[in-house]
This record gives sequence, structure tokens and C-alpha cells, in this order.
Amino acid sequence: MKLSEFCQKLAIPFSGEEREINGLNALQEAGQNEVSFLENPKYASQLSGTNAAAVLVTEAMAQHLPEQCTPLIVDEPYIVLAKASAFFAPLRLEHDLPESIIGEGTVIEEGAFVAKGSRIGENCHIMPGAFVGNNVTIGDNTILYPNVTVYRDCKLGSDCIIHAGTVIGSDGFGFATTKLGEHVKIYQNGNVVIEDDVEIGSNTTIDRAVFKSTVIKKGVRIDNLVQVGHNCVVGEYSVLVSQVGLAGSSNLGRNVVMGGQSATAGHLSIAPFTTIAARGGVTKNVDKAGVYGGFPLMEHRLWLKLQGKLARLLKA
Repeated sequence: MKLSEFCQKLAIPFSGEEREINGLNALQEAGQNEVSFLENPKYASQLSGTNAAAVLVTEAMAQHLPEQCTPLIVDEPYIVLAKASAFFAPLRLEHDLPESIIGEGTVIEEGAFVAKGSRIGENCHIMPGAFVGNNVTIGDNTILYPNVTVYRDCKLGSDCIIHAGTVIGSDGFGFATTKLGEHVKIYQNGNVVIEDDVEIGSNTTIDRAVFKSTVIKKGVRIDNLVQVGHNCVVGEYSVLVSQVGLAGSSNLGRNVVMGGQSATAGHLSIAPFTTIAARGGVTKNVDKAGVYGGFPLMEHRLWLKLQGKLARLLKA
């Protein structure tokens, strides 16, 4: 839509260069036909380098924008972003796309559903009850067990195994809360990208990104009942054990191992070859590889000593 139309829909005053707008994106990643936003002054330094066509900002922050970027002055940028996300949400299911392309040797069992616009490689097996949405891409030799759901626009690599009941590409847990405590849905308009040689257990959920992609890299192994939030990146050959939870925008390096019921807070990173013991709680960046446990997180050896001392105190 035109930028002026975008502003009109949101009751924002508009004066500036007219542009065609095709989506929303983060400040550092937005292109010349996208709108971004800034809510937290902590990230004000990113304003000067943005390539966005326009940015939703408060009046106090507008002065930091580059000359070619149109400031859209609002009191609550995050709330307005949430409302605007609905403008670019794709249809749940489209029927006027080209027929799906199914590779040689692939078996689509009776009771499975493959939506139009999708492309499935050779020698795949899609079992009964599986759902593959519009514009999904699946590589060669990949297996979807019964009742696997792959939402539209997601990408799965070759040699993957997705076990029964897993959901790939469901909406991330995103909403903006008004001053009155009402929750405004942020439509998740990105996707999920799963690279080659990934195995995912049953009843796991991997949320699609708000913008761009949630990424599961090559060789990852994910157990049953794991939650991966929107915009996470799970590095090559990492292992997530049952009931692990990754909050949005967690970034795991290569060969990270997370034990059962361990979890991360959002927007943090874990160094490659790090192990988080069962029930470990990661609340800040882990910059050095090692074995960690407990909550708050500490070196696992130290955590074991602490538990031993607590046990002796209880006996005293």
C-alpha cells in the first residue's frame, strides 16, 4: 500500500515523500519499502543507520532519523506496530495459487493435505493427517509423520524427520499491551526455515518469526515437547532435550546442548559448544563455552558444590 494510505488507516498525520510499502521489519533490517518502529530508547542509536522508508517513533526520538526516512509520530509505537501488522498478514489458505509440485518417489498418504503453491522433493513420505500449507518447500527424503502441521511459507530441508503432532510455523507469542491492559495481537508475518538433516520429536512447536525467519540449522536434534519461540536461531548440531523452552530471539551457537526443562529468556545468545544442565535457567548471554546449571545460571561444578552445602545445612 502507499505510505499515505498506511498512515490514514492508523490515523497518523502524514507529510513527506510518498512511497510504496510492502511490509514491516526491524530497524537494522528494514529496506526502502518497509516501515519499522522504535519503542525502547535503549535502541535509539540504531535509528541513524536504518534504511526504512518510515519509522514509527515518539516525537522525542524523531530527530535521530536519517534525512531520507519519514518519521511517523505516535505516542505508543509498539501498539501502532501491532495494529499495522494485520495489514500485511497473508491469507491462511489460498486456493488460486499454482498446483503443488511433488517430486519423483514421494508418497502422499490418503488423509494428508498439501496446499497449492508448495514444492515437495523426491522420495519424501507425508503420512495421514499431515498438513502442508501454501508455498511450503520440502527437500528430498524428508518424512512427516501423522498429524504434523507445517504452516504456509515455511521451508524444510532434505533428510529431515518430523515426528507426530509437531507444529512448524505457528504464530509466535507476540502482542502489545495497552495502558488499559488490553492485548493487541502482533501478526507473525515471517516463517520457519529448517535446514538439512534435522530430526524433531513429537508434539514440539517451532514458532514463525515476526519478521524474517526462525531458523533451525543443519544437523539439529530436538526431542519431544520442546518450544522454540519466534525469531530464534538454533545452531548446527545443537541438541534440545524434552521440555526445553526457548523464548523469542534466543540465539544458540553450534553444538549447544540444553538438558530437560532448561530454558532461556528472550533476546540472548549462548556460545558454541555450551551445555546447559537440566532445569538450568539462562537469563543473560553465555559468552564462554562450558557446562552450566541452576537458576540463576552458574558453572555446573559450582552449582553442585552449592547444593552440597545446602544439604549439609539442612542436616545441621
